[in-house]
Amino acid sequence: MENAASETTLTNWRRERGEPSLADVHRSVAVARHGSVWRRLAAFLGPGYLVAVGYMDPGNWATSLAGGARFGYALLFIALLSNIMAIVLQHLCARMAVATGRDLAQACRDAYPRAVAWPLWLLAEIAICATDLAEVIGTAIGLNLLFGIPLEIGVLVTALDVFLILWLQNKGFRWIEAFIITLLGVIAVCFLVQIAMADPVWGEVIRGFAPTTRILTNPDMLYLSLGIIGATVMPHNLYLHSGIVQTRAFGETPAERRQAMTFATIDSTVALMFALTINASILILAAAAFNGTGNTEVVELEKAHMLLSPLLGSALAPTLFAVALICCGLNSTVTATMAGQIVMEGFLDIRLPPWLRRLVTRLVAIVPAAAVTLAYGESGTAKLLILSQVILSLQLPFAIIPLVAITASKAKMGELAAPRWLTATAALIAAIIVALNVKLVLDFALGA
Repeated sequence: MENAASETTLTNWRRERGEPSLADVHRSVAVARHGSVWRRLAAFLGPGYLVAVGYMDPGNWATSLAGGARFGYALLFIALLSNIMAIVLQHLCARMAVATGRDLAQACRDAYPRAVAWPLWLLAEIAICATDLAEVIGTAIGLNLLFGIPLEIGVLVTALDVFLILWLQNKGFRWIEAFIITLLGVIAVCFLVQIAMADPVWGEVIRGFAPTTRILTNPDMLYLSLGIIGATVMPHNLYLHSGIVQTRAFGETPAERRQAMTFATIDSTVALMFALTINASILILAAAAFNGTGNTEVVELEKAHMLLSPLLGSALAPTLFAVALICCGLNSTVTATMAGQIVMEGFLDIRLPPWLRRLVTRLVAIVPAAAVTLAYGESGTAKLLILSQVILSLQLPFAIIPLVAITASKAKMGELAAPRWLTATAALIAAIIVALNVKLVLDFALGA
């Protein structure tokens, strides 16, 4: 019986597990039962890079740009610390998926009464829309910078990626992974070339990854550090990872499930270290190009793009910046839309046709973005981008806390329940992230 080994007794859950997550691609990627460890590991490589996309989305660019422009290389340590936090939480997502056969949305639906599960669904949907909104705006800004396309037209153009996702998914889930990884490669090349042009002080770069007391003693540096950490872990990534891990056709014996969990963790950890490289590259570029030349107040993407050419002495630099932004925005819209499908299907058991689900998700983001762009122009989209990040901050606790609670439960997770040290670590990380996000939201509300 499929997944029988991974299902705990019904009394441990309020309801029986329903249809699998992302049923159209569930267990669609074959995993060799024999052969070398490297061959089996290769089958699990891919989902982590879809998750990594959310850690380098356009919403993160502003904090990295501001950090590098204002404080040079000093906040590289914060980028590293936030990445370590993300690695732990994404491991819990993979652990839960392998152990229970559920994604996070399904686990919340099956573990909690409707009075709890339905508000969690609503908050998750709002977070998905806020995430997609940020990606739509980021892509539109990139199109404007590269091709001169008006922002309101660029917002509408982003709707076309719905059809791209459908075409790729019809060809197989590996095609989506290949598309994402290819765009990530383009982003990496763009930043490598720009950093080579900027010629950073590599000794200071290395020292930037070491902790410094300045972060605690300088209020402005501390505030920006909170922003970097608070913008790192996105709610939709937790839902996404717990769903796409199950595209792998791993076995059901205890040994096979433990190996699947290990390989999925290796995949996500390597991918998130790649995301750290990209985020660090943005910060290093800003430190070398802006901080070193006295341009310490660069926070907007448009302003960074405008200044790169005269500061680096090449018209290629701003072009590469815009290309990377477009690739980043396009990647993020693909993964956010997929996370939206996981959330709706997981919480509500509603099976909409894939094209309709993606179109609904995209329209909810495009309509307000287009309306604000038409009414207020660039200044309006900047404020809307900030608002989307605040919405994500508010929703984050309602994704992290259930994840930590469910993975700590032996009654629900069986022998793959998180050990106490891991639960304690994850709970501490969750408490830190939640507290930082609450502070950011309060500061935003009070106009600090």
